[in-house]
Amino acid sequence: MGAYGPLCQQFYDADKPRPEATELDWYLERLPRDAGAVLEPMCGSGRLLVPLAARGLVVHGVDTSAAMLDACRTRLTAAGLDATLVRQDVAELNLPFRYGAAFVAAGSFQLLVDPAHARAALTRIRAHLVPPRMLLLDLTVPDAALHPPGAPRVEIRSVRDARGMRITLRSETTVDAAARLLTMRLRYERRGADGAIEREDEALSLTWYDAEEIGALLGAAGFDGISIEPSAWGCGERAFGVRATASR
Repeated sequence: MGAYGPLCQQFYDADKPRPEATELDWYLERLPRDAGAVLEPMCGSGRLLVPLAARGLVVHGVDTSAAMLDACRTRLTAAGLDATLVRQDVAELNLPFRYGAAFVAAGSFQLLVDPAHARAALTRIRAHLVPPRMLLLDLTVPDAALHPPGAPRVEIRSVRDARGMRITLRSETTVDAAARLLTMRLRYERRGADGAIEREDEALSLTWYDAEEIGALLGAAGFDGISIEPSAWGCGERAFGVRATASR
């Protein structure tokens, strides 16, 4: 299995090329502009990083996927922008910089399904923060978590890449509601006139939290000012935002 390889990145960018104005504004309204650079762990291909940089914020990005970071660099170059990008696991974050704020967007934090991994990530983010020491998260409870399918759910979707070629995604999703674990087996195929010419297999899992649980996890990582807010992502009633600060 791969981990966010080139086909995954190209499908993601074609499917979600830019943030909605409401999502971008959510971060612009909350991220401080007078506290130095902002950190986006799990930045992906720069869907938010690039438009935030275009609005004047200094944003550094971290991700584990080389393909996603390469796409982010390409987006920055196309926009005439530059940003510090680093390939690291957020749970082992070790950068020579400090940040007034950090954010993890669009439910990406929920990809850290191991509680110890999630706690380590928050602790490492907290270690890189200086006043006002703010962290923003956007979280959601997936529909399948409330109504688990009786059998694996199979979906097929397709997009066109930048060259007009079709990339097809076949996903097979299983849900363990008791363990709060949604697991997807993903197959990406780039298709030409004669069928599939390139293929990539991925495995992806995510978990979910209620407000009390994420508050406890943030508290264990050293955050002591925690508030629940409307979601930036806007995925219905089960989505919510979190603003956390650390007094020291």
